[in-house]
Amino acid sequence: QVQLVESGGGLVQAGGSLRLSCAVSGRGSIFGIRTMGWYRQAPGKQRELVASITNGGSTNYADSVKGRFTISRDNAKKTGYLQMNSLKPEDTAVYYCIADLLGIGYWGQGTQVTVSS
Repeated sequence: QVQLVESGGGLVQAGGSLRLSCAVSGRGSIFGIRTMGWYRQAPGKQRELVASITNGGSTNYADSVKGRFTISRDNAKKTGYLQMNSLKPEDTAVYYCIADLLGIGYWGQGTQVTVSS
């Protein structure tokens, strides 16, 4: 069993910052995490990729967050992070962490991020 637990969401004013964390645990995680990523889903919208990072450190970002969000990971702690700066009301969504272990994607339960104008 593999579990992903997100934390760090909350309510913030526009222009503010939040840091999301995603901790991976369970017997399966000892085999190593390939790619980690963050998705988000706003009400009435499809889930979309926000950012991803490979085990080699290569990153990918949605155009809407480039220059504002930074994805990182600590392999020793099996934890991923999403630093979100200059937040906008349109960033409001439930943010989900995903981790690829041996080709299988595992999802976290999601954490709510609300940005007020």
